[in-house]
Amino acid sequence: MRTSRPFSETLNEILKDPEEAALYLEACLEDGDMELFTAALRDVADARGGMGYLSEATHLNRETLYRTLSKDGNPRLDTLYKILGAMGLRIGVSVQHPQTST
Repeated sequence: MRTSRPFSETLNEILKDPEEAALYLEACLEDGDMELFTAALRDVADARGGMGYLSEATHLNRETLYRTLSKDGNPRLDTLYKILGAMGLRIGVSVQHPQTST
């Protein structure tokens, strides 16, 4: 019988790919739920080496990162820029197309 592995292991493997990580974060951000987005950032951070690596790469304190990416965290734009940059990603802006009513 084939053994299964935890979803978190599969997710970590997928999120090591910058393209997949970007799509994952974008999908979570589209929802508009910042709690979901910060959880997704934690997932990507874990896949990329954890908070220790992220702390070194961003020159931010580990406690600050844990607090920023916590359930109640609300990352500032400059912090988000550093975090995404350390992950090989960047912030983008695009035109929001108005929804048409039917």
